[in-house]
Amino acid sequence: MRKSLTLLAAAATLSTGVFAADYAIDPTHTFATFEIGHFGASVNRGRFDKKEGKITFDKAAKTGSVDISFDVASVNTGTAGFDKHLQSADILNAEKFPKAQFVSTKFHFNGDKVKSVDGNLTLLGKTQPVTLKANQFNCFESPMLKREVCGGDFEATIDRTAFGVNYGVDWGFPKNVRLVLQVEAVKQ
Repeated sequence: MRKSLTLLAAAATLSTGVFAADYAIDPTHTFATFEIGHFGASVNRGRFDKKEGKITFDKAAKTGSVDISFDVASVNTGTAGFDKHLQSADILNAEKFPKAQFVSTKFHFNGDKVKSVDGNLTLLGKTQPVTLKANQFNCFESPMLKREVCGGDFEATIDRTAFGVNYGVDWGFPKNVRLVLQVEAVKQ
């Protein structure tokens, strides 16, 4: 009887996801970058320097959650004038909508590796579904931190006009923007 109760308790523990662990975003290894064509001649690139978030990850159950946000005013292209224009009401409207946020809805796996993450991206107060494809993903024991770190490189292409970012479309700027996210998070 005692053995049955122990097995029952273990099964209940497994089914409730007790083995899920919390991870804090490592801001020194986490970046959101974007790329958009410029008149077919070159590609404009930038990133958001201020970010925060958390991840819950359960390798055994193949589940997880992500909630990560980026300070829109921290956009950095390497050109101050372009950064100001991106922050303006013409494009990202950082004053009215200071934060962009991705919240996951489902993780997809290939074996024990994350293959993609479905979720919702909120930008300019509008939320749209986005799937982030994992180009690589791994968990490792950090020799410096002496803790597990999980992370990967993810990408998606979004239609910026779905979020109300219409600047330059009439001049031929593309609607599609490539997002590239490098994320590393430290087990807490």
